[in-house]
Amino acid sequence: MPKRLLVIGSGTAGLMVANLAARGLDAKVRRHEVEITVLGERDDYVYQPGFLYVAFDLMDPRNLVRPVRDLLHPVVRFVHDRAQRVDADSRTVLTQGGVSLPYDYLVIATGSRISPEEVPGLADDAHWFYTLEGAVKLREALQNLRGGRVAISVGIPHKCPVAPVEFTLMLDAWARTRGLRDQLEITYTYPVARAHTIPAVAEFAEAEFERRDIKLETFFNMESVDTQGHVLHSQEGTDVAYDLLVTVPPHRGDALGGDSSLAGGGNWYPTDRQFLQVQGHDNIFAVGDTTDLPVSKAGSVAHFESEVVSDNLVGLLSDGHRPGHTYAGRAFCFIETGLEEATYISFDFQHPPVVPTPSRSIHFFKQTYNQIHWANLKAVI
Repeated sequence: MPKRLLVIGSGTAGLMVANLAARGLDAKVRRHEVEITVLGERDDYVYQPGFLYVAFDLMDPRNLVRPVRDLLHPVVRFVHDRAQRVDADSRTVLTQGGVSLPYDYLVIATGSRISPEEVPGLADDAHWFYTLEGAVKLREALQNLRGGRVAISVGIPHKCPVAPVEFTLMLDAWARTRGLRDQLEITYTYPVARAHTIPAVAEFAEAEFERRDIKLETFFNMESVDTQGHVLHSQEGTDVAYDLLVTVPPHRGDALGGDSSLAGGGNWYPTDRQFLQVQGHDNIFAVGDTTDLPVSKAGSVAHFESEVVSDNLVGLLSDGHRPGHTYAGRAFCFIETGLEEATYISFDFQHPPVVPTPSRSIHFFKQTYNQIHWANLKAVI
C-alpha cells in the first residue's frame, strides 16, 4: 500500500507544500509508492496580494485567479471538497461531501478568514480589501470619492501585516494624483500603543503619517459602527467619524479548526515553531496563516514554512528519516509607500527588521514578483 500525504487547503501554503513534495517524490509517486492529495474547497486560486492594487484600479481582478489544477504538479491528485473533520486517531479526514480520506501524513494549510461579524455594524457600512469582492467594492467607492473623512481602522490579528500601512500611504498618493488630497481627512487607527505591532514598521509609518498629515489614533479596538451617524466606536471610548470607512476586520482560523480537537483558541493550530508539527501529533503539520506561531500571517511566511515542511516530508516518505529541517521564523514583506515607490522588511526569530529608504527600484521588484509568483507557486523557480 502506498504512503499517503494529504494536504488540506488549496491556497499558497497548500499548493507549495504539495508541489515541492511532488518534485522530491516524483519517482515514488509514479511507482505508486506514495500518493499526494490536495483537498480544497475552492477549485480556483486567488492571488491575495493583488487585492490592494485592485482597490486603486491598478490590477484587473481577472488576472488574479487561476484554476487550482493548472497550478499543481501533474502527479498530485486534487479533490474539490471541504474538509469537515480531522480524526487523528483513525488518520482520516471527513469531507463535507461525505468522503473519508485516509492519510499517513497530514498538512493543514486552511489559512484564515475575515470576521467582520465580530464588530456590530462593520459588515453593513465598512469596506475592506481582504477579499476580491471587497476590493472591487472598495474600488467603486474610491472612484466615487470627492472628499470628506476617510477612516482606516485595523483589527488584530490579521494577515499581510503591513497591508494597512500600504493602503494608507497609497491612498495618500492616489488622492494627490487626483487632486483630492486637500479635500480628504485621513485617519488611521490601530489597537495597540503604536501604528503597528512590529516596532520598525511602526516607527516608519508614524514618521510618514506625520509628514503626510495623516491622523493616527492608537489604543483603538473597534467595538461597533453607528451606520446611521457614520461613527466608529472603540472599546476604549474613542470615536472616529467618517464618510468612508475602510477596515481590516479581525481574522480567525478556518472553521475546520472549530470542528477539530486539534485547534486552539481562534481556530489557530498550536504549532511547533521549529518543525511545524501540530503539537502532540508527529504526523500532522500546520503551515501558513493557520498556525498560532508568533510570526506574520503573510505569503512569504507560508513560502518559507512550506519549504521546511516539504523537505521533511520528502525524507519521511522516502526512508522514514525524522524531520531535520527547521523553520527560523523567516519572513519578507514588501511595503508599497505610494504608487511609484516601495520598501521592505526582512526578519526572523533572531533578527528584527529594519525599513530601508523607499525607492522606485524596490517598487519595480514588487511589481516583478507579482508576475513571477505563479512560477514560484508551482515550485519551478
